[in-house]
Amino acid sequence: MIRMLTLLLVTACASTCLAQTYEIVQEDDGLTVHYDGKLLTRYLTKSGTKPILYPLLGPDGLPLTRRYPIESLGDHERDDHIHHRSMWFTHGKVNGTDFWLESDEKGGKIIHEEFEKVTDGETAQIVALNRWEDPEGNVVCRDRRSLTFGQDEGQQYIDYDVTIIPGDKPVTFGDTKEGTFGMRVAGTMKVDAKLGGTIVNDKGTKNKDAWGKQSAWVDYYGPVKDKTVGVAILNHPSSYGYPTYWHVRTYGLFAANPFGVHDFAGKDKPAGDHTIEPGEELNLRYRVLIHEGTTEEADIAGAFARYEKVKK
Repeated sequence: MIRMLTLLLVTACASTCLAQTYEIVQEDDGLTVHYDGKLLTRYLTKSGTKPILYPLLGPDGLPLTRRYPIESLGDHERDDHIHHRSMWFTHGKVNGTDFWLESDEKGGKIIHEEFEKVTDGETAQIVALNRWEDPEGNVVCRDRRSLTFGQDEGQQYIDYDVTIIPGDKPVTFGDTKEGTFGMRVAGTMKVDAKLGGTIVNDKGTKNKDAWGKQSAWVDYYGPVKDKTVGVAILNHPSSYGYPTYWHVRTYGLFAANPFGVHDFAGKDKPAGDHTIEPGEELNLRYRVLIHEGTTEEADIAGAFARYEKVKK
C-alpha cells in the first residue's frame, strides 16, 4: 500500500512538472507558445507589414492586448491606428522610410526570413531574423530578435531583445515619436475607458503625464473582465538609450522609444537620430512582465531591480 501511494505521488509530481513547462508548436503562420498546457501567445511572422505577437494572454487566460485589427473589435476598442497590432517592433523613420505606419506606397515592410533558434522546456526561446525593406524593395537593415519566455517570482515575462544589423551602408534610426517597441493594451485596460486603467512610471508619474518621459520602466494596468491585470515594460540598463523615452497614451498605446527626443523633450535638445555603421550593431533590451493587480501589488520596482542584474 505504501509502495503504491509512493508511486502515485511520484507519477503525479512528474506529471505536474512536465505540465508546468513551455511548449512551442510550429504553425503555417508562425509559432504558438503554450505554458502549462495553455496558450500564452503566438508569434505571427506576418500581420499587416510586420511580425507581431498576438494574442498576449495574462492570468486566467485574459487578453492583455486589443483584438483589432487582427480580429473584430473587443470591448471598449476603437477601429483606429491599424498599425497598432497587439505587440510589435518597428520605427517611423529608418533611412527616411516609415516602418511604423502601414502604407503600400510610402511605408516599409519588415519581412520574416527565418527562425534561427526555437527551444522550449522550463524556459523557451525564439530567435528570428528579419529584413527591413523600403517601398522599392531595397534592404535597409536586418534585425535579430530574441524572445525568451520565463517566470520571475511567479510572474510570466518575455525578454524581448533586438539587435539591429546594417548591411553595406549606414542605417539611421531617426528622431520621431512614432516608435519603437510597442503594444496596444486591451480596450478595458486603457485609461480613457474610465474603468480603472492606469499608467505608472518609475517616478510615480501617472497617466497622460507619463507620456514623453524617460523612465526605467512603465506599468499599464486595468480591468479585464472581473480581474485587475497589467503589463509592465522594463528597459535594461545595457539597452541603447536607457532610460528610454515612452510613447505611452491614455487611449492604450504603450511604446518604448529611445529616439524621439525632439517630440518628447523639445527642439532645444540634441536630436535623437542614431546611425549604425556597417560592421556595428545596435542592441535594445526589454522585459515584458505580465502581472495581476496594481503596480504596487505586483512590486514592479522589485521586479526591475532583479531584471537589471540579468546579464546578456
